[in-house]
Amino acid sequence: MAQKIRMNDGWRFAPASPDDASKQAVFVTLPHTAVELPLNYFDETAYQQAFIYQRHIDWTDQMHDHEVWLQFDGAMADAHVSINGTQVAHHSDGYTPFRARLTPHLTRGENLVTVTISGVENPDIPPFGGRIDYLTYAGIYRDVWLVTAPKTYIEHVKIETPDAMEACKTVLARVSLGGAQGAAGGTLHAVIRDGAGTTIAAQSVDVAGDAPEIRFTGLSGMALWDLDDPVLYTLDLELVTSAGADRDVTSFGIRHAEFTAQGFVLNGRVLKLRGLNRHQSFPYWGYAQGRRSQERDAEILKHDLGCNIVRTAHYPQSPWFLDHCDRIGLLVFEEIPGWQHIGDETWKARAVANVEAMIRRDWNHPSIILWGVRINESQDDHAFYTHTNKAARALDPTRQTGGVRFLTDSELLEDVYTMNDFILGDFEKPDTNRPRTPLRPVAETTGRKDPVPYLVTEYNGHMYPTKAGDPEQRHAEHTLRHLEVLNAAYGDPQISGAIGWCMADYNTHKDFGSGDRICHHGVTDMFRNLKPAGYAYASQQSPDQRLVFEPVTVWARGERNIGGVLPLIILTNCDRVDLEYGGVTTRVTPDHDRFPHLPHPPVIIEARHLSKDALGRWGMAWRDGLLTGYLNGTPVATRRFVADPVPTQLQLCADADHLDAAAQDEMRVIVRGLDQAGNLLRFLNDTVQIAIDGPARLIGPDCVTLSGGAAGFWLRATGQTGQAHITVQSPRFGTARLTLPVR
Repeated sequence: MAQKIRMNDGWRFAPASPDDASKQAVFVTLPHTAVELPLNYFDETAYQQAFIYQRHIDWTDQMHDHEVWLQFDGAMADAHVSINGTQVAHHSDGYTPFRARLTPHLTRGENLVTVTISGVENPDIPPFGGRIDYLTYAGIYRDVWLVTAPKTYIEHVKIETPDAMEACKTVLARVSLGGAQGAAGGTLHAVIRDGAGTTIAAQSVDVAGDAPEIRFTGLSGMALWDLDDPVLYTLDLELVTSAGADRDVTSFGIRHAEFTAQGFVLNGRVLKLRGLNRHQSFPYWGYAQGRRSQERDAEILKHDLGCNIVRTAHYPQSPWFLDHCDRIGLLVFEEIPGWQHIGDETWKARAVANVEAMIRRDWNHPSIILWGVRINESQDDHAFYTHTNKAARALDPTRQTGGVRFLTDSELLEDVYTMNDFILGDFEKPDTNRPRTPLRPVAETTGRKDPVPYLVTEYNGHMYPTKAGDPEQRHAEHTLRHLEVLNAAYGDPQISGAIGWCMADYNTHKDFGSGDRICHHGVTDMFRNLKPAGYAYASQQSPDQRLVFEPVTVWARGERNIGGVLPLIILTNCDRVDLEYGGVTTRVTPDHDRFPHLPHPPVIIEARHLSKDALGRWGMAWRDGLLTGYLNGTPVATRRFVADPVPTQLQLCADADHLDAAAQDEMRVIVRGLDQAGNLLRFLNDTVQIAIDGPARLIGPDCVTLSGGAAGFWLRATGQTGQAHITVQSPRFGTARLTLPVR
């Protein structure tokens, strides 16, 4: 039976320069970043060089008469792999997996694997050749696996469910076999199981070639995969041939997803898509965060931000992230690497290969509903994009294709017209007479008389970058801009939905961002702390899913221009808000007039809502305020603001109650400075000192500065078990402590 072992430990790492290698070699654990960067103001060329990873692999008896290879889930960017001095693999893409076959080169005893990777932005490799607004951190930044398989083995399986909406369903498994020997005389056993492990159906087929198919028909009682109930099944395959036995277990879901000219349809109902773009980068370690960090990002998007879709901008992302999107019910638009630039014919051929590699890796994810086969924001290229679409449709005719552009009247070769619409910022330009407009009319963008499937894939972002610690007035405007686009998308049935730019702030090249090597485009900061605009998305959830009640204010008389806190925006899914100020209560309902199409418009308290008596109390002496949210006449949320906020509590919040020692994975810890009412002190910029004692290590520096009143850090388990003791010290707050089991 095949064996797959994680090979993340025991790698010797050094710069590729012979002079430096002997001096700087260290032992590292994967995933790994070649250069640990500061949070900001760094030189991004620091990782744009070559690096070497080496590891010994011991011979085992199981390797005899078997196929053996190393599977790399991702390495940035140009990777060469050798075994005992012989090169066995070369992969020129930083985002798709690749395999290094070791079989003919293994010897009994120790075998030395050497991986040379280059962080140089090679213009022959997508996305390079122009300038890109994100960083491509060098390193073996995803998992590596040692696979030992019989001479004939299961290469991959593609699962299709062609009649998802029928009462009795069909599951078709297209199996590809690999290896040096034929499979004549073999048998393929297949079992479908539900989440509890109960057998749904089973059958066996004789294998006469290298591409057998298994078709299950008439399957009753199988549930659909959906956002609120993401039901998953497994297909368990066992191949038995004269070469031995091999096994593959693949997760899948049954669902029907289609973009139409009348909107997006999931399982027979029209669903408005509401989402954000995601970069896979993190502070300090760049791409090299492991499984738990990837899964947590999916949870933040789905639960904290209330999204139902994410776009993997601008490249295929971690399998751990996509697996979790399957489990929690988060839709995905996945695209190939690239940013505006199209290279020569060799470059284009590699981009087509990226399409094929992306689809082969991810075609069984029910969460993925659209393949992105165009270079983000590139010019039209008829021959090139005819080729990418053809490749996608040949491999996976069950999903539609999209191609993200920012040009109007662009040629549509894909199934869905996907558009980055930044028109909302154009009203500020002196050379345009267009008034404030959230989104272009669809016909204006496409230039077509006939309606086509249409999805907005970016908006806001660089048009109104907003830092976590920016003034309240800027956060209020930032929030309104996101709300206006969402409202416009909900109000046009032809628009399938809108995916905002972007989830989190991210590091970038010197050519972009705020000069600090950060694009502050996110609705969260780099540590995934929500900015007020993040609650614009979160508040669109049903209160049954999550109650949201977030005023956009620091409650200070002199923070805004002219003074006061009006208009006071409360992002909420409550149906009424009461403001108590100076002994007078003002009752306000959601602003359906300004945002008629949103599921949950914000409550906006303006001077017109206040009585003369209430207005008369808004004098020079500033007072406490109390906001109360109601649902169906019942108070369900309160928020008290004090007139004299002072630093009172240093809050530590971990994402989970323990660390996994075996996985050596990470966990995020958020640090917040709070006032006496428990509100975030958004203008507090104190430094805090972090100390870790026990079987965990700190990612990044041990002294960090609060930004927007908050900071964060990640811990990585070292592989040992015990208790990880976290101590955070501040001259103003004193000491806060947190203990996490590592098991």
